[in-house]
Amino acid sequence: ASHHKAAKAHAIRELLARTPDLDPARIEDVYLGNANGAGEENRNVARMAALLAGLPTSVPGVTVNRLCASGLEAVIQAARAIAVGDAHITLAGGVESMTRAPYVLPKNDRPFPTGHTDLYSTTLGWRMVNPRMDPQWTIPLGESAELIADKHNISREQQDEYALASHHKAAKAQAGGLFDREITPVPVPQRKGDPVILAADESVRPDTSR
Repeated sequence: ASHHKAAKAHAIRELLARTPDLDPARIEDVYLGNANGAGEENRNVARMAALLAGLPTSVPGVTVNRLCASGLEAVIQAARAIAVGDAHITLAGGVESMTRAPYVLPKNDRPFPTGHTDLYSTTLGWRMVNPRMDPQWTIPLGESAELIADKHNISREQQDEYALASHHKAAKAQAGGLFDREITPVPVPQRKGDPVILAADESVRPDTSR
């Protein structure tokens, strides 16, 4: 059921297949960004993905968390390691499955508690917040976006225009095959018949309009 680790392992295996001259044992570290870090993504998902991909056990892995910039931060750290001479070959990227984000039940502060406790979804936002944290730092992402828009006087119309242009640019690039070398087709098993091959980002909507 650990679909995201398997998916990242699939991508790593394909990368190695595309670079047959590279001995996997020469990879000095695997950097993967991951924002959630709960459920199947816990306990260093970078290391787990590397092992599932068949990399030697001598290749370490480190999971990086800078929330929405986690994957980018992983690439930066891997590049920095090469730039300063700490490594010659690194593997970097990101992995996330919000679909598989678990519900969590925190431990009670008291032994043998009675009554009820809270159940948290780890899909989005803060959970199990330290009571010493200022409430302004634990607002959800959507509310943060609204505050930033107000601060910088970014209107809803401007945001919509930006989103529209983004979809159109992505659709044009997708149609032109600009993403093809970056994508590893993934077979999705079906209850009946052959697997469906997922080979394109389904979130791009070319029919987006005003």
